[in-house]
Amino acid sequence: MDARTFSLGLLASVSLSWSASTTTWAADVEQMKREAWSWLDSQASILESANQKIWSYAETSLEETKSSQELQRLLANNGFSVEAGVAGMKTAFVATYGSGQPSIGILAEFDALPGVSQAASPSPDVGPNPAAGHACGHSVFGVGSTGAAMAIKEMIAAGGIEGTIKLYGTPAEETGIGKVYMLRAGYFKDDDVILNWHPSDRNRASYGNTKAIANVKFKFRGSAAHASAMPWSGRSALDGVELMNIGVNFMREHIKPDARIHYVITKGGGQPNVVPPEAEVWYYIRADTFTDVVGYYEWITEIAKAAAKMSRTELEEVEVQSELHEMITVRTLSEQTHKNLTAIGAPRWEKTEVAFARTTQMEFQDPFGRTITDETPALSTIIEPLPEVATPAQASTDVGDISWYVPVGGLGVASYGYGLPTHSWPVVAATGTTIGTKALVTAAKTMAATAIDLYTDPEFMERVKADWRKSRGDAPFQTIIPEGQPAPLSVK
Repeated sequence: MDARTFSLGLLASVSLSWSASTTTWAADVEQMKREAWSWLDSQASILESANQKIWSYAETSLEETKSSQELQRLLANNGFSVEAGVAGMKTAFVATYGSGQPSIGILAEFDALPGVSQAASPSPDVGPNPAAGHACGHSVFGVGSTGAAMAIKEMIAAGGIEGTIKLYGTPAEETGIGKVYMLRAGYFKDDDVILNWHPSDRNRASYGNTKAIANVKFKFRGSAAHASAMPWSGRSALDGVELMNIGVNFMREHIKPDARIHYVITKGGGQPNVVPPEAEVWYYIRADTFTDVVGYYEWITEIAKAAAKMSRTELEEVEVQSELHEMITVRTLSEQTHKNLTAIGAPRWEKTEVAFARTTQMEFQDPFGRTITDETPALSTIIEPLPEVATPAQASTDVGDISWYVPVGGLGVASYGYGLPTHSWPVVAATGTTIGTKALVTAAKTMAATAIDLYTDPEFMERVKADWRKSRGDAPFQTIIPEGQPAPLSVK
């Protein structure tokens, strides 16, 4: 379907504007949604091809060069103006179409996870890229979001709605970098609402909290010496790291139950017969609120300084790579997203897709002995009810930072076997098949429908903003990232 003929039968007689009445145009708005859904169905093969490419590239945080370019090409070929390499990150971009308000942004992620690879096979085979895989489903995330933005662009081009649509290419979500540094560079803040989605094992509008987090590296400096002949001449930086870790592990007894602290030693020395002159430990410090994260960060930094004194080494650097804030929820936006998702319905699965997902459930090795029965669905076929209160979550996301400045709405769509965890090989496997295609199209339809509601109903937009202001409150936005610090060039 040509962009300029999209919905012309409807739009020739109806030109909706920001001042349009909800009552007058309600029926036409529902028809516009159906037109958008039909257009997305017609683009399914193009979106599927883009997903297959990005899925096969499986590029990790800040290295998503080909993945980012694939989405940029798709958007540029569909009339968007693309600004590449924004906020000092080569794979970050913003694609824009239209002008004026309302301005709605849609988030697209595309980074893979190291160490989790898989072929499009229901058994745990090593895939074509053994170094990394889309175990969080970001290949379908990015493509589904792009499809939604393209559908809205078609409606603006045909005169059905007025305003601006933006697709934000946000890299390095898995390390909490992309959106944080784009936000610090001024992006997102001029938009009225931001929409996003995420692959899931079920279908539901997002209405929940996320954990705040600090992403910090502690670097110790000692002095090298022969570890056998003259160990007294050296000072082990690794001793500093290990003493710090012991202190933090004793600290755990006295933190709140919602807190999570985890680390890896990224430098520990070259070989055993040399006293390590440098060492580094990488921490993720999480809690339900960023205020608590700051308190734990300060405590852990004190432990690191004490460890340096005990080992007679130097705490050379405390590098805050990134930080993520808890999500500000917007009930009004979640309710409308739920309504649109319900109207669209869950993806309809073929028998082969159900069999594929069932096999991944059976093949996945769960250390806690999770039981799959005949009553356990292989793939979700229902829309989950919207919870009465925001649900707690154990994960963190840089989407949360944006929600402190702009109302954010989202959803999850079944993209892999029911009950399976993210960051595991079955997610890679399923999102590389038609299961992933159907999920991304459903997500694109839902975001497009919710965007149409926002463009065409100013009263709804104002309710969303009022709800957000109430949830947001007047607490200051804290940060522990040094002023003027640029985005990391790589993740090591």
